[in-house]
Amino acid sequence: MSALLTDEQIASFERDGFIAVPDFMDSQTRASIRERAIDLVDNWEPSGENTVFTTEEQERVSNHEFLSSGGRIWCFFEEEAFDERGELRQAKELSINKIGHAQHDLDDVFERATYTSDLAQIAADIGMADALALQSMYIFKQPGIGGEVSCHQDGTFLYTDPLTVTGFWFAVEDATIDNGCLWAAPGGHKPPLRKVFRRVGSDDEGTVFEDLDETPLPDPAKDLVPLEVPAGTMVILNGKLPHWSDVNRSPVSRHAYTLHCISASATYPDWNWLQRPADMPLRRLDRSDRQ
Repeated sequence: MSALLTDEQIASFERDGFIAVPDFMDSQTRASIRERAIDLVDNWEPSGENTVFTTEEQERVSNHEFLSSGGRIWCFFEEEAFDERGELRQAKELSINKIGHAQHDLDDVFERATYTSDLAQIAADIGMADALALQSMYIFKQPGIGGEVSCHQDGTFLYTDPLTVTGFWFAVEDATIDNGCLWAAPGGHKPPLRKVFRRVGSDDEGTVFEDLDETPLPDPAKDLVPLEVPAGTMVILNGKLPHWSDVNRSPVSRHAYTLHCISASATYPDWNWLQRPADMPLRRLDRSDRQ
């Protein structure tokens, strides 16, 4: 299959660390994964330990549900979903931050949306001909309570040696400044990775950040640009690119589907927080590992 990205698009990605590809995910696929995500939430029953997702103070949310989610489908609540008594302020379907982290391999609808020849070709266009689908998230960015995702680099949380993680972010709904679109630092992938997020000890003992470089991350208020994109757009993010999204105080949700891929030739350490069961190997986007 011939390249889908132009030379200009590839050059832009290499220069800025991100690129927006319009009209990548068709309306039928968007509708199918949105409907399936809502079904998954409806059918999901929380455990006794409600898991809240945040990129702030990750140690605080590294419980069993979080650390075991690499090989299953789990729902994570918004930080503002609960009142002072620990009760949901509104319906469960309006309280979920995201679904993660293996629906691309465990759910037929998400699998069909993920393992496509077009996505495999675009990964190859940017130098990832051996891309493995590592982690997926369906993000709701709920109206009114959609939480901020602090400025971070994906390589912090999904580290490989050499660093190869790449994010493929699909706008299921329009993403605007009002409802918490992505913001990114053009060229911000060129400085080093600042830190890594490691498991501590065995089993579910917890996690810790380890500093690698003292260079501060960009200030969202000064150094980032908004990536306002219409539904159907795919945004590709270099694993070292600092990016951020604000809270959603608007009455409109901002659904998105995110897939993180790594190179099959890279080493994925066993201290990464996200681990898959031994009987659930990663699969290639191009399906060349299918029997």
